[in-house]
Amino acid sequence: MSLRIVVCVKYVPDATGDRHFAEDLTVDRDDVDGLLSELDEYAVEQALQIKEAADDAEITVLTVGPEDASDALRKALSMGADKAVHVDDDDLHGTDALGTSLVLAKAIEHTGYDLVVCGMASTDGTMGVLPALLAERLGVPQVTQLSEVSVEGGTVKGRRDGDTATEQLEASLPAVVSVTDQSGEARYPSFKGIMAAKKKPVEELDLDDLEIDADEVGLEGAWTKVDEAAERPARTAGTIVKDEGEGGKQLAEFLAGQKFI
Repeated sequence: MSLRIVVCVKYVPDATGDRHFAEDLTVDRDDVDGLLSELDEYAVEQALQIKEAADDAEITVLTVGPEDASDALRKALSMGADKAVHVDDDDLHGTDALGTSLVLAKAIEHTGYDLVVCGMASTDGTMGVLPALLAERLGVPQVTQLSEVSVEGGTVKGRRDGDTATEQLEASLPAVVSVTDQSGEARYPSFKGIMAAKKKPVEELDLDDLEIDADEVGLEGAWTKVDEAAERPARTAGTIVKDEGEGGKQLAEFLAGQKFI
């Protein structure tokens, strides 16, 4: 039986762009270019390596987001994933991590899976909690923050590197794993892969397809929200200290005044 791998990916605002909040204090995604979250590229790469080592495996990439989020799916498909699922619904606007985990879990159950692979966090929210939430909703083991991952038979194995120790972990399939940016560089899509991605199937789903009520997601259903936000103050001119024998003292006084020392 084919190993069914689902990779959760996110379409995020370009970190190099001018990012800001919209009037409802959600991230304004209309005035900045978006792309596949860099940390999710590592998840796609590890899924591809697992597939290459398996006798028979299929990779589905899954995203929840607006119409433009299809660009993230196409990037993953051009890297080598087999098919994609895109959950898009106007009522999803403002959904937080808890709501997103519900939608992903329903979509994963709809698709069918043996192994779910996630990045360690998204590059916009950087919460890093979604893999654990997802495992809880699916009722399966979680093996997170892996810098090395493999599948042998019905078991997923991995290495988690901490500041002072390394752990070897494993769990029976089905399971959810997340991989870090130390798991290995993601491959670049080839021209052949880019052309092939245009013909790969992308299934589109909405909340009705997943039997999710609109009040369970979106801003109204969110468990977390932004109450207030202010733009970062403009950068001011720095302080120039001329060293005429007292430079070190003046520098120390400046650092002390800023509570750096």
